[in-house]
Amino acid sequence: MDENGRRLERAWFLRSGYCGRGCLHPHVHCVVPAGGLSLDHTHWIKSRSRFFLSIKVLRRVFRGKFVAALRQAFHHGRLRFHGNLTPLTQPNTFAAWLRSLFRKDWVVYAKRPFGGPEYVLQYLGRYTHRVAISNHRLVSFADGQVTFRWRDSAHNNEQKLVTVAQDEFLRRFLLHLLPKGFVRIRNFGFLANRRRATLLPLCFHLLGAAQEPPAQQDLSSASDSHDLWRCPKCGGPMKVIERLTAAEIQLRSPPLLTSAA
Repeated sequence: MDENGRRLERAWFLRSGYCGRGCLHPHVHCVVPAGGLSLDHTHWIKSRSRFFLSIKVLRRVFRGKFVAALRQAFHHGRLRFHGNLTPLTQPNTFAAWLRSLFRKDWVVYAKRPFGGPEYVLQYLGRYTHRVAISNHRLVSFADGQVTFRWRDSAHNNEQKLVTVAQDEFLRRFLLHLLPKGFVRIRNFGFLANRRRATLLPLCFHLLGAAQEPPAQQDLSSASDSHDLWRCPKCGGPMKVIERLTAAEIQLRSPPLLTSAA
């Protein structure tokens, strides 16, 4: 919650990336609307047009949160120090090292997105329901070696090939599995599952935007002229009457025919 009493609503999803050069970079994408509901839910408070958060404030808050997490991990014994870092196992030495982190200004890089909000949503949409590596990037598998393509962003997105052992390939692939207790996509604030049905229409009302009813959305989808929504026999429009889960599809599918030995 910020200084204006505004609830900062956000939707985020967690993903763990692994580039072709072997650099692990787990990260979190956050989608934050430019405003939020007031505490009494009577009006919408809009953020400033020039920026959403002050860079000076953001870098100090991030530094404080990061150092606090390090201090908590050390207190619970979740940190391990080896080699020349062994002296940090002493509480006084570790506390002195933490204090040194506040003597430097941390760097937070922020800029306007390329192409606007629509491009950002399109970019993030590619990762929400995608596997770690798509089939077209796999080139060959021979003699226990896997060869696949990767994009070198440092050299004009040039397509390159990399070959690794099958065990190393599986290790990199499994790094994209989230830890226990984590989910890939989470919604907060007025997008939270328990409050969305009430707060989202209120947001549309306060913003003066008309929300299309679900029934009209279904009808507009059914009347779409796209070939996928046309019957291949008569050419008439098709409507969705039921959605089946993967388990239901398996239960309703005909039994597999096995030939006698």
